[in-house]
Amino acid sequence: MGKIIAIANQKGGVGKTTTSINLAASLGVLEKKVLLIDADPQANASSGLGIDVETVTEGTYQLLEHSVSAEDAIVATNSPNLDIIPAHIDLVAIEIELVDKEEREYMLKKAISHLKEKYDYILIDCAPSLGLLTLNALTAADSVIIPIQCEYFALEGLGKLLNTIKSVQKIHNPALDIEGLLLTMFDSRLRLSNQVVEEVNKHFDAMVFKTIIQRNVRLSEAPSYGESIISYDATSKGANNYLSLAEELIKKNQ
Repeated sequence: MGKIIAIANQKGGVGKTTTSINLAASLGVLEKKVLLIDADPQANASSGLGIDVETVTEGTYQLLEHSVSAEDAIVATNSPNLDIIPAHIDLVAIEIELVDKEEREYMLKKAISHLKEKYDYILIDCAPSLGLLTLNALTAADSVIIPIQCEYFALEGLGKLLNTIKSVQKIHNPALDIEGLLLTMFDSRLRLSNQVVEEVNKHFDAMVFKTIIQRNVRLSEAPSYGESIISYDATSKGANNYLSLAEELIKKNQ
């Protein structure tokens, strides 16, 4: 049985999509069968894996309104063992459309839970908000990875996200687990980066992944070529970091 993991943080620019793409690609390279679901209207995870988002007619939007099956929305990527359900900018409208629907928080869960038999890992790249889209992802997921950038305001907003997770656990998904907090954009030369790492480890201890994602130019270049860091530059620091994260995740879930 596979595992559904949401990658969420309502703050933008913390490395959510970078993590979604590269963790998915790394798990694929380590011979796990992976599906990435792009649940962010910006569709960066889709374009970052070489999908032309303008041409997407069957994606997360259609999946959430149940006009296509998950199987119809799945697209193979050039990355080994990695498929994607892409997004399109029209996903923006889904929050308004679902508002008066019954069981609106469970739309994604209903559409994808049977896929756990086909994939080892299903990763959901969440939108940078705590709206209905993210709520759907958290309700469908078995666990959540929270990327936190090693910067001054890192812990700000984390309390709000943890409260949201608590209320999802209480109302919609009692089995939701926190897979771990992931420190991203770490720059060892900055005292502040080191302080944030210390602070997060002090407060959250066992919840924090041992792997830290370092700032890496190759990592920020890769999406503009529609490639994961693994296919763009397998020898880079970024590729090593994400492979190490994938190994840590697999070990944790054995």
